[in-house]
Amino acid sequence: MLYTSGDWFVKPGREEEFINAWRDLAQWTAAEFAPKARAMLLRDRDEASRFRSFGPWESDEQAAAWRQSEGFVSRINRIREMVERFDARTLDVVGNVGEALP
Repeated sequence: MLYTSGDWFVKPGREEEFINAWRDLAQWTAAEFAPKARAMLLRDRDEASRFRSFGPWESDEQAAAWRQSEGFVSRINRIREMVERFDARTLDVVGNVGEALP
């Protein structure tokens, strides 16, 4: 299992618009690529325009197909208009304590 993660630095005043656009991307992703997956969007308490998202994937191939799809590209391009910077990561689980992660 792997995770994709993003650090989003949203343009001031566009936070709610960003949250809605991210939610659209996540819902589309669940419907088209990963119906059992969960995605989370976290907002920094000290910097209201800074967010982190993450979600699990079953395989590298599944995540790559998602990133290359027309639906992803169109949605991410819409989101990019709202952000000053976006840092994407692909992460492997190397430790876990407690209840198993999805």
